Amino acid sequence: MDKRLVNVPVATVWTSYNSARELDVPAVSNPVDIDRWLEGLTFETRLGLCEQNLVQTQLLYGEEVIVIEEKENWSHIIIPDQPTSKNIKGYPGWVPSSQLVKYPLDWNINKGPVVIITNPKTFLEESNIELSYQTILPLLKEGEGKVLVKTPDGTDLLNSDHVTIYESLANRYKGNGTNIVADGERFLNLPYLWGGMSSYGYDCSGFSYSMCKANGYIIPRDAHDQANAGEEVSTEEIKPGDLLFFAYEEGKGRIHHVGIYYGDGKLLHSPNTGKTVEIISLAGTIYEQELCAARRYWVESEA
Repeated sequence: MDKRLVNVPVATVWTSYNSARELDVPAVSNPVDIDRWLEGLTFETRLGLCEQNLVQTQLLYGEEVIVIEEKENWSHIIIPDQPTSKNIKGYPGWVPSSQLVKYPLDWNINKGPVVIITNPKTFLEESNIELSYQTILPLLKEGEGKVLVKTPDGTDLLNSDHVTIYESLANRYKGNGTNIVADGERFLNLPYLWGGMSSYGYDCSGFSYSMCKANGYIIPRDAHDQANAGEEVSTEEIKPGDLLFFAYEEGKGRIHHVGIYYGDGKLLHSPNTGKTVEIISLAGTIYEQELCAARRYWVESEA
């Protein structure tokens, strides 16, 4: 088993080793330039990420992957922290081999104290690399207004005000439904991105996955898998922070969307290409007709 770490702020996971287009070069390079990549996409080329089945998901700096095979400078990987029905070991896909580094022998992400980025974005101060919300790195030392962290490439500093420190990943804070909603609200007006799993852009299930992760809950990556796990909740008994699922044919067909119940009959979600994270009233919308299930992943007593 060849374990490696992601050493770019956001690694896009492609369907195949030849899925990336010429215009996707900024996303498959190292250093990566996600802002330049997104700015260069038109509505049509953004839509193509989905309609041409080019992208599967994304990874954050320091995340662990398992490499299955390599082909033409690309690595076929499994992502253990993104559960899926596609593979019992984790989410599969392809990333450029240049965006991965060997797994350091002293990488103690599951044993020692960790730093979790709680700002939408923040910079590693010495290397000037911008990192996404929910990036997790091992803590080495706390200082005056700074924390020293281990990175896939060595060590670096982060602003203490932009992170939260936990004794271990297992001991991280467990939020409730209200906390999940509050975290989601921070990303209002962020443009939708198919496969998105970072504060540069989320897709619908990436948004629900990431807001649950921010509150200590690792849930399945995709909407249809999210709808088959968690605690089943009647759509008449939903509470803020519950996930709502929507299916074609007025709730009887295939699940195609997920959002977070905001409360007061409203939905907090990342809708689709060309739109942004928003809060809408369900009443009188297609979503009201297509609502088919609700699941709860948060635990009230632990908040």
